[in-house]
Amino acid sequence: MRSSVPIALIAALLVPPAQAPASFELEEATIEQLQQGMQSGRYTARGLAELYLKRIEQIDRSGPTLRSVIEVNPDALGIADMLDAERRTKGPRGPLHGIPILIKDNIDTADRMATTAGSLALDGSIAARDAFIVQRLRAAGVVLLGKTNLSEWANFRSTKSTSGWSARGGQVKNPYVLDRNPCGSSSGTGAAISANLAAVGVGTETDGSIVCPAGAMGLVGIKPTIGLVSRSGIVPIAHSQDTAGPMARTVADAAALLAALAGPDPRDPETRRSGHTADYRKALNRDALRGARIGVARKRYFGYSPAADRLAEAAIEDMKARGAVIVDPADVPTVDQLDSCEFDVLLYEFKTDLNAYLAARPSVRVRSLKEIIAFNEEHKDREMPYFGQDIMLMAEEKGPLTSPAYRQAHATCHTLSRTDGLDATMKKFKLDAIVAPTGAPAWPIDHVNGDHVLGASSPLAAVAGYPNVTVPAGEISGLPIGISFMGTAWSEAKLIGLAYAYEQATTKRRPPRFLPTVAVQ
Repeated sequence: MRSSVPIALIAALLVPPAQAPASFELEEATIEQLQQGMQSGRYTARGLAELYLKRIEQIDRSGPTLRSVIEVNPDALGIADMLDAERRTKGPRGPLHGIPILIKDNIDTADRMATTAGSLALDGSIAARDAFIVQRLRAAGVVLLGKTNLSEWANFRSTKSTSGWSARGGQVKNPYVLDRNPCGSSSGTGAAISANLAAVGVGTETDGSIVCPAGAMGLVGIKPTIGLVSRSGIVPIAHSQDTAGPMARTVADAAALLAALAGPDPRDPETRRSGHTADYRKALNRDALRGARIGVARKRYFGYSPAADRLAEAAIEDMKARGAVIVDPADVPTVDQLDSCEFDVLLYEFKTDLNAYLAARPSVRVRSLKEIIAFNEEHKDREMPYFGQDIMLMAEEKGPLTSPAYRQAHATCHTLSRTDGLDATMKKFKLDAIVAPTGAPAWPIDHVNGDHVLGASSPLAAVAGYPNVTVPAGEISGLPIGISFMGTAWSEAKLIGLAYAYEQATTKRRPPRFLPTVAVQ
C-alpha cells in the first residue's frame, strides 16, 4: 500500500538534524564592519581575536568538528594587544589593522607555529623567517590566528587522494554538508572562513586549490596572475603555477586582502618583473558589468553537472540583466590539450622546487623528495592509511629542468593556454572576461575510492598563470556552486570589478548550516 506521507517529509525525517552551533555575533562580519566596530570602541583587536578563537574551539575542535584549523597561534592575543596599543597612540595602519586572519599550513611563519604542509615529516619544523606574504600581512597589522589544515603536500602525493586530508590534521569537513568533501588543497582555509572562524584567509593554488574550495563552500576566491603575489617561503609544487591568494566571504574583503598580499619580493624574481600592485578596493564598482563583454566558455566546462549548469545559466542571465554583453559561446579551442603537458611540468618542477625549499630549511628531518618518500613508507600506518604516493614516485623519476622533455612540455603548455588559448580567445571576441562554472557540487568524502571530481574550469587559468575569481552563484541541495571570471595576465582589477558587480546584484552567499548529510531530493 502506497504511503500518503509526502516524499519531501520522508526525506526530512531520514536526515538527522543539523549540528548547528550557537549563534555567533560576528557571523558574516566584513572587514569594514570589524573596522567600524574597533573605531567605535565596541570591539578591540584582542576582543575580536578572543571571539574567533572561541568559535574555533566550538566549531572546529568540537560540535561539527570541521578540523579546518591545524594549529592556533599561541601569540595571537599578544599581537592583538600590541595592535590595540598602536591604534590608540598612532591610529590604524590600514584596512587590515587588527583583523583576525588564518593562513594555510604550507606558508612559513617565523614564530611558534610549525609549517608542515600537513605532513608528519615536517611536524615541529619552525621556519627561520616569515614567508614574504606573511611579512606583508604583519606589516598591514593583521592578527594571525593560526594555520589551516590542507590536503597533504597541497594534494600532490597521490592520484587516489581524498581532498582535505592530511596525516597531521585529519579530514577537513565541508561546513555546508559535513559528509561532503571540501575540495582542493586549501580546504582548511575554505572551511574555516566559510564557517566564520576568522575574517579572511589565505590559500594557495597550483590548479584549483583556491577556487575549488571557495566554490564548494560559498566563498570568493582569487587566484592571481603568477608573479603578483610572492611564492618565497611557501612549500612548493611548481613555480610555473603556484601562487597564494585570498579566500573571503565577500569580494570587497578579498580585494582588500589581495592588496596586502601583492608586492615585489627580492626573493621571487617573477614579482620583481611584474610591477602590477594596486589597491584593489578601488576596482569595486557595482556598474562594472554594464557594457562589459563576457564570453561563455562552454567546451569542457559545461555538461558534466546539470546542477552547476543551471546555476551558471542563471548567473549569465543575471549578468546580462546588469548590462553585460554576453558572447555565447566563446570557447577556448585548446582546453582539451592541456592535461598531459601540465602534469608533466608539475612533476618536473615539484621535484626541483621541493628539493630547493627543503635544502634551505636546515631544521627539517627530511631534506629531499626522496627522503619524504622514504619517511612515508616507514610511517605508512599514519601517513598512508587511505592512499599512497604514486605522484611523488613519478616526480622522483624526473630529471632536471634542463631536460628537453621538460622544456618541451613547458613551452607547449604556455602556447596552448596563453597564445592559442586565453589570449587568442579574449582577442578574437574582444572580451573583458570569460565565465564558466567553477565546479560541480561537493562530492561525498570517500577514503576508499578517493575524490570524485566531475569537472572544473580551473586548469585554463592555472596553466596559463592568469587570474581567476570565483563568486557564489547559488546552492543545489544545500551545496554551493561558484561562477568563475577568468582573464588575461594582470587583469585582476577588471575581474574583481565584474565579480563585485555580479555579487552585489545577486547576493547568493548563504552561511553554512552544518547539515550532517544531503536530504533526498
